[in-house]
Amino acid sequence: MSRAVDLTVTGRVQGVAFRHSAAVEAGRLGVAGWVRNEPDGAVVAHVEGAEDAVAAMVAWCRTGPPSARVAGVEVVEAAVTGASSFEVTG
Repeated sequence: MSRAVDLTVTGRVQGVAFRHSAAVEAGRLGVAGWVRNEPDGAVVAHVEGAEDAVAAMVAWCRTGPPSARVAGVEVVEAAVTGASSFEVTG
C-alpha cells in the first residue's frame, strides 16, 4: 500500500548537503518525491512509496546527514501523486 507525507525539517539543515543526502537515501529506500530548501532555512520534502519505506525516510530525516543538526520534523499526511523518481529542487 502506498503512503505519502509532506515533511518540514528545521534546524541546521541548509548548507550541510541535506538535500543531496536525502536524494541518496530516497534512492536506497525506493521512495519517490522531491526535496527543496525554503527561504526560512527549513528543508521541505514530499515522500511517497511503500508504507515501511516512507516511515524509514521520515526516520532518516529526524537525523539527516552527519553535519546536519535537526531540531524538528513536521510530518503531514499527503496525497499520493504517482511520482516515479526523487528530485532535488529549489
